[in-house]
Amino acid sequence: MVTQTHSTGRARERGALQADLLVAMAIIAVAMIPLSAGFMTEQKVLRSHYWHAVAMEIVDGEMEILVAGEWRALPEGTQTYPVKAGAAKNLPPGKFTITRTGKALRLEWTPDKGGSGGKVVREAVAK
Repeated sequence: MVTQTHSTGRARERGALQADLLVAMAIIAVAMIPLSAGFMTEQKVLRSHYWHAVAMEIVDGEMEILVAGEWRALPEGTQTYPVKAGAAKNLPPGKFTITRTGKALRLEWTPDKGGSGGKVVREAVAK
């Protein structure tokens, strides 16, 4: 009889411990779900800012080259602009376009999809 009482007491302790463990796991899960969602959103925003910064660096560098004299080799109007920068492979799909109207130049990068860093535009007048 003593053995059964002792065994029943341990079973109750194990049941209480399992219930405590279940409650603790539920509390952790409820706290972690919003945190993980926040981290995912922040990751997307940071990636978008990174793409925008890369596109700005490329457009600024190419515009300096164009203003230095390369603009003379461009025909009037708007056309796709080939970029030789290695960093362009880090950008999402998009296109670089150049518009020349006399000595006025407009170089821009436009991503194919939204949320990809946004459009980057630089304008200059060649001398």
